[in-house]
Order: sequence, then C-alpha cells, then structure tokens
Amino acid sequence: MRRLFVPTFVLLAAFGVAACEPAGAGTSIGSPRPAPAVSLPRPSATERPQPPAATPQQPYRVTYGWAVPSRPARVPHTVVMRDPPAPPFPFLVRIQVGDHPGENPAYTRITFAFDGPWPTYEIAYQRELTQDGSGNPVPLPGNSVLRITFTDAQAHDDQGRQTERPGFNLGYPTLKGYGFGGDFEGQVTYGLGIQVRPNSDQALPIRVGELVRADGTYVVAVDVRRA
Repeated sequence: MRRLFVPTFVLLAAFGVAACEPAGAGTSIGSPRPAPAVSLPRPSATERPQPPAATPQQPYRVTYGWAVPSRPARVPHTVVMRDPPAPPFPFLVRIQVGDHPGENPAYTRITFAFDGPWPTYEIAYQRELTQDGSGNPVPLPGNSVLRITFTDAQAHDDQGRQTERPGFNLGYPTLKGYGFGGDFEGQVTYGLGIQVRPNSDQALPIRVGELVRADGTYVVAVDVRRA
C-alpha cells in the first residue's frame, strides 16, 4: 500500500485558514456562508433622533425694576392645586445667594426656587420681621428689613422635606442675612436683613425677576443694590 504524502506547507496553510475564521461564525466546511450584511442608508439631517423631552428653560425677565417699593409690590400668579402625591401648592425647594460686585449696578441676589409654577408674591419694606401667627419678632442683621411673602406656596412637602437653604447670616455689604417668618396655610414668609447708610431713608433699590432653570424649578430672584 502506498502512503499518501501531503506537503508540510499545505497543512500549515489549512491550519492558518481555520485560525483566521471569526469566532462564532457558525459555518462549517461545505456549508453555505451567510449573505453579506446590507448597509442601510444614513438618515438625513431632518431625520436625526430627537433628545428626550425636558422642561424648557425660560429666560430671566424682570417683574419689578430697580426701585424702592414705597408700598407693597405685588406680582400675581394663578396656581392650580395639584393632586397627591404632589404637594398641593408649589414647594419651595431651595434658597441660594450669590454676590455680583462686577455688575453695573452691583448687587447681591437671593433666589427662591419652587418645584411648580410661580406663586403670587409681595415685597415690602417693614420695620421688623415677625412670625406668622404668633407675631413674635424675628431678629435680623442690618438696620432695614425687606419682607417677602409667597401666597399659594409651601416650604415643606408630604414626605417631611424642608427647604434647602444656607445659613441665615450672609455678611455681604448690604444683604447681611435673612430670616424665616412662617409656612402656614399656603403662605410662606421670609425677611431680608439689609444694611443701609445711617440717617438714610432705611431702604435700598431692589429688583425682582423670574426664570425657569434647566432642572425645571421656577425661580423668583430678588436683587439688593450693593451700594
């Protein structure tokens, strides 16, 4: 019987082909190979997928210009009570403060961010800040008080969360601090402790504005002149 002689280079070539076969190709010797993939046409610019819908950010708008409110300045809004589990009124999520000494005019801003539409609010200079209900005075730094009252609002929710806020003593040139006056029956009250020049009319010009942030919160911004 004659032995069949296979050259070494043929065996090496066969092993090389097997080694280059992609893993999981699922083909065997003699079986048909799968049809080549068909590349789909790219979508046109008008067919690009859109990002998920989000609350649109609304630009800042002034609701009370630079002035001294000789009488209470009121900005009305209509609030529709919400169904549970949401708080019935817009919830005051957080308070933040920032200084803007490089602006013209320079000012310090305190913002009140709500999780729903803007509530009605009123701003007025008063001799002192008192607690809603008890009438007890709330101590504030400075020598002038600006009272801010939100109507159809609340500073707590059904889970017991309270408003996130910085410390009451701020120490800016004119906005020295702020205080909490109450959160009762849809009314939330805060007071700003403002430092004015001695023997002045005990009031500084203020500006109030509104905006919607990218996180969906509705913001009331109160600017105190840094003079």
